[in-house]
Amino acid sequence: MPMLPADLLRRCFDAAVAAADPMQVIARHLPPRPRGRTIVLGAGKASARMAEALEAAWDGPLTGLVVTRYGHGAPCQRIEIVEAAHPVPDAAGAGAAARCLALAEQAGPDDLVLCLISGGGSALWTLPAPGLDLAMLRHVNAGLLASGAAIDEMNTVRKHLSAIQGGRLAAAAHPAQVVTLAISDVPGDQPTVIASGPTVADPSTLAEARAVLARHHLAVPDAVHARLTDPAAETPKPGDPRLSTTSCVVVAAPRLSLEAAAAEARTAGVTPLILGDALEGEAREVGRVLAGIAASVRLHALPLAAPALLLSGGETTVTVRASGGHGGRNQECLLGCGLQLAGSPGIHALMADTDGIDGSDPVAGAMWHPESMARLAALGLDGHQLLAENNAFAAFAALGTHVVTGPTLTNVNDFRALLIDAV
Repeated sequence: MPMLPADLLRRCFDAAVAAADPMQVIARHLPPRPRGRTIVLGAGKASARMAEALEAAWDGPLTGLVVTRYGHGAPCQRIEIVEAAHPVPDAAGAGAAARCLALAEQAGPDDLVLCLISGGGSALWTLPAPGLDLAMLRHVNAGLLASGAAIDEMNTVRKHLSAIQGGRLAAAAHPAQVVTLAISDVPGDQPTVIASGPTVADPSTLAEARAVLARHHLAVPDAVHARLTDPAAETPKPGDPRLSTTSCVVVAAPRLSLEAAAAEARTAGVTPLILGDALEGEAREVGRVLAGIAASVRLHALPLAAPALLLSGGETTVTVRASGGHGGRNQECLLGCGLQLAGSPGIHALMADTDGIDGSDPVAGAMWHPESMARLAALGLDGHQLLAENNAFAAFAALGTHVVTGPTLTNVNDFRALLIDAV
């Protein structure tokens, strides 16, 4: 019996998440043991699981501290795990970041500072630069989140307001060897963007950070403005001698997870097409574009013939237009896609965050089926109105098509799959 569309979509998503499991990728990228101590520092939604994988594979003593999102912890014996808030930072994260910076400063020339970095680290390692406080950074962070700013724009600002990001952690650890193992959640997999690049040189500038705020019409406290106009606040740049003993390896990334999902589709007799691992843009608009491509496959066998699976990754953004709505960028993207499909037969979709949490609600994402449009109407719900209210969560809660995984303890960002049946 052929596999049901919902089952195939879920199997592809699960394969994508499994491909980014730190337990599967950390061991083969470990550096040699140092003559001195091994100090483990980390931040991100996957960092606790990364620490657990490191403890299982490392032949020698370890000490250190990593901070992850509430509910994303993992059982570790030698590395301390701290949980903190994401996406808006809290005192727990700031305190853990300060402790990590202090541990880095204590490292000597024979020591190895092994950093475990993943998406979410920008918020979880929020440590205000001199002259700033946590309330100021929370204000800026919340404004950026609501503005629709792209992740690289957000991190350009964050780096210049931080005492630990934008290469400052590695600079503090000099002359120790600093090796970073990173799980990428950003388009392009650039280490300078992942968790705001705490261990790599920062090519962005104060002027670019000010331009981001101006472009999105964000008002900031006077102390933040002063920081962003002070040349002494510039981040460490390429060629800085304090970063001469640092290296970074991306151990898991969106492309590898999409390839795992594609392999699952082929096993089921469905032809996959990876549209890209770095799609960005307003979530609902990306959804509409994906719907158009799926319709072309169904009607014209372009860019490939059905049965087919269109896969994409990256990070969309949501411009908050109304208060009180629920639903992260994947649900908003999916609702925009579904409304554009308008009940087209033979097209099913799943969009979810690989970390298991889309937005502020405990769901990874959701599915859309050809009958979803009619079912919403029968339930007395207007999908277009819900989208206008940034309330995609309500649509999928009513449909009962949420994808629930709990925290996956990894994070390679958005996963989008559209399954087109043969005509």
